Amino acid sequence: MRPPPQRRAPSTPRRGPSTVWSALVVLLALLAAAAGYVWWALGAPSDDTTTVEFEVPRGTGAGQVARDLHAHDLVRDPRVFQALLRFEGLDRRVGEGLYDLHGAMTAHDVAAALGRGGRPRTVRLLVPEGHRLSDVAARLEALGLSPAEAALARMHAPAALVPSLAEEAETLEGYLFPASYDVPVHDDLDTVLARLVRRFEQELDALTQAELEANGLDVHAWVTLASMVQAEAANDEEMPIIAGVFLNRLDLGMPLQSDPTVAYGLGKDLPQLDFPGGDFEVDHPWNTYTRDGLPAGPIGNPGRAALRSVLEPERTDDDGGAWLYFLHGRDASGPVFRPNLDFDSHLRDIALYLQR
Repeated sequence: MRPPPQRRAPSTPRRGPSTVWSALVVLLALLAAAAGYVWWALGAPSDDTTTVEFEVPRGTGAGQVARDLHAHDLVRDPRVFQALLRFEGLDRRVGEGLYDLHGAMTAHDVAAALGRGGRPRTVRLLVPEGHRLSDVAARLEALGLSPAEAALARMHAPAALVPSLAEEAETLEGYLFPASYDVPVHDDLDTVLARLVRRFEQELDALTQAELEANGLDVHAWVTLASMVQAEAANDEEMPIIAGVFLNRLDLGMPLQSDPTVAYGLGKDLPQLDFPGGDFEVDHPWNTYTRDGLPAGPIGNPGRAALRSVLEPERTDDDGGAWLYFLHGRDASGPVFRPNLDFDSHLRDIALYLQR
């Protein structure tokens, strides 16, 4: 018998060169398309150079930043942009802040801007003790919070911004509490001023109305007198005696004769006062030489020590004599502060410490 014929296994068809080349062409086409898309995605979304203020809040991750940029039409593809940040090592270095960007920037430009860091979202507003409204207005302008002219106009027509317990105040002079404030850069002027006034009200809340009544003062008179003490004193230690001198003079009906009030009414700084030129003879509501009693209002913004000194004055010496005069002068050892009970002693100290 013949053995049964052997069956041959079916052979696998060999791929010809054309099949390999076709696959390679498709792969290259896909790579080219991907590269083209990435190149397109890294380009500028538009030709619009209008600046957009873009904010990165604290703790925002790179993915969210990329999505937010896309939502603002500042990058074309958030996934490609996030990959770019990762590639350039910036995905963990995008800091909080404000960035000035525009649609004509490429993704590389935007990434570079994020790498440099943004502008602060808040600015530090410092109001030193004794500064006038004009000084505060200049600081607001320097920080970009408000033009000085607009700020000064608002502070001189404050309306509802005035503290409720000082309704007779016609300006905010005296009621912007000296301190350091972190102010969001987008706050409007009224919001900024209200923050300073609220801080003053907090200081007022810490007191009892009885303390003011015990000294025969309402809030406006208290702040006015404290602003004078602030302007006159070289340090906090002098303030209770200076407050005592002014309070004693008010009780006796003596003019307060405070040089800083004259300067304020004339719109001058204290060193600019011209005694021979007649500055002290010019009558105005703040001239405490030509008019008795307190001036028309505060002459600056007093700090806590000055405000407290008016409520806790040192009105007498150890023997019970009432302080009525004081001066600042110099001797061989340096600056001198001299309070006195009578005019003759005051004249003696003028000769000793001022006429040199």
